[in-house]
Amino acid sequence: MSVSDAYRSCEQIVRTQARNFSYGIRLLPGPKRRALSAVYAFARRIDDIGDGDGPADRRLARLEEERAALHGREPAPGDLVLVALKDAARRHPIPLVAFDELIDGCAADVRGVTYARAEDVIGYCRSVAGSVGRLSLGVFGADDMEAATPLADALGIALQLTNILRDVREDRLIGRIYLPAEDLARFGCTLNLDADGAFTDPPERLAELIRFEADRARGWYIRGLRLLPLLDRRSAACTAAMAGIYQSLLERIATDPPAALAARSALPTWEKAMVAARALVGAGR
Repeated sequence: MSVSDAYRSCEQIVRTQARNFSYGIRLLPGPKRRALSAVYAFARRIDDIGDGDGPADRRLARLEEERAALHGREPAPGDLVLVALKDAARRHPIPLVAFDELIDGCAADVRGVTYARAEDVIGYCRSVAGSVGRLSLGVFGADDMEAATPLADALGIALQLTNILRDVREDRLIGRIYLPAEDLARFGCTLNLDADGAFTDPPERLAELIRFEADRARGWYIRGLRLLPLLDRRSAACTAAMAGIYQSLLERIATDPPAALAARSALPTWEKAMVAARALVGAGR
């Protein structure tokens, strides 16, 4: 298999599995699109291990195996994702060490870590998504990398906070709670489920909790989107499309918390395409 085959494999993963990110990635020129696809494909692999079935100790061992492979001198020839990622890192200043933070965050998921304070949740988000923001910035490049790096980190945090709100019930069904314990106490919520998998907390309290968490995410978007002027036009369009899709999802959740808590929220395809189109037009101004 050639390096070109490896990149094609990563782009196929993006097309089939990155339902939201693909709308932004496709706006990049070929070299950056291929490199970011490799970053996403490896990140997806780590996420899938963390979220997979099987004994926790085996999943933790697999995460460590991927860490070792990432930092090895040469990837196995048949590992198309790592072949593409290592090639991308030779062509772009991608900080591969940031994947260690993602692996650590996914290991925390496997261990069932819970979070007492908002600061603890932000730390988790920085590990699993801020890291991907910094990896992406290595592909994009920026006029001022020192200024851009914390902004890329902040945007990743915003996206992950949105993911957490999208998946509250789905996560709870597998025994995970990401909302801070201090916030649950503040609104008198437990996130306990009844026999039918419905939350037992009063709906009005849950709605207040979700809107409170959404406000926190909005603050991180405000900070993270300051990254856009530091990027070239196509990279800014890619980033704006990804952020715009997640912001629209956040507003949908905040507008109707009971619906978001009953089933996983998602935007229709046409709305994602519209957000991406607006991002491309806006980046050209």
